[in-house]
Amino acid sequence: MKHWIEAARIRTLPLSVSGIIVGSFYAMSQAMFNWNIVIFALLTTLGLQILSNFANDYGDGIKGTDNEDRVGPKRSLQKGTITPFAMKNAMILMSVITLFFAVLLIYYAFKESYLLYSFIFLFLGFLAIASAIRYTVGQGAYGYRGYGDVFVFIFFGLVSTFGVYFMFTKQIDWLLLLPATAIGFLSVGVLNLNNMRDEDSDRKAGKNTVVVQKGSEWAKNYHYFLVISAMVLVVVFAILNQFHFDQYLFLAAYFPMSSHLLTVFKNKNPKLLDPELKKLALSTFFLSVLLALSLIYFVSDLLVNYI
Repeated sequence: MKHWIEAARIRTLPLSVSGIIVGSFYAMSQAMFNWNIVIFALLTTLGLQILSNFANDYGDGIKGTDNEDRVGPKRSLQKGTITPFAMKNAMILMSVITLFFAVLLIYYAFKESYLLYSFIFLFLGFLAIASAIRYTVGQGAYGYRGYGDVFVFIFFGLVSTFGVYFMFTKQIDWLLLLPATAIGFLSVGVLNLNNMRDEDSDRKAGKNTVVVQKGSEWAKNYHYFLVISAMVLVVVFAILNQFHFDQYLFLAAYFPMSSHLLTVFKNKNPKLLDPELKKLALSTFFLSVLLALSLIYFVSDLLVNYI
């Protein structure tokens, strides 16, 4: 069990649910809420993230990308604690579990009244599962061609935040594009850190991430853009929503983010960036929770009504 928990990469899970938190609480701020949608949206997203981690472990493991040159924690296949056969079966099981949660989520969101929406979200569910697997698995794995950033931004930023909000409201609020983009940027930032850390080993293994293609200096500037833009977008979102002074509590998350940016700026050895992955991931989760609380100004009254 310990080896499977390690393979699930627990430290990545808070980041994956950030969009669900913001989208759900934005709906709550508009007096629309359903605990069934929240629970199954969280379970679906967590399943998708764990599946992605298993697939990444399997794909990089059988390709030899996870080797002695790699800087981060050793993966399960690399250490031999989990066999390729067992990991492949775990991927199949997680795909089924994730799809099961997704179907329940779609049912509670749309019931029999919105059949077209159900089919659209079911298609998105299949696409998300396939994308999580194809990131590193197979000959045409898109993570080896530098498209991992696109997958992370779309599914853990836009689809996560917009999708769960739409399930509550059955409509699109374009103002939500600001925090959705911010969470997408920060999620890509975590991936970019990972790729900066592994640049040398990825290049040797033929994994052409954006960092390998563009170089470390470009990757640093790209990282500044992602994190700073995300911080600005959330502030603009707050201003356009006419937040009261005490609703800017989310700015507290900017302190660890600023410290993180300073560390990246001073860094001369990308191999030392590994602790920053956890810092940025938890800072993003912290930001999403504080922003969610800021969105429901009269917190106690709303909780009384919903519990």
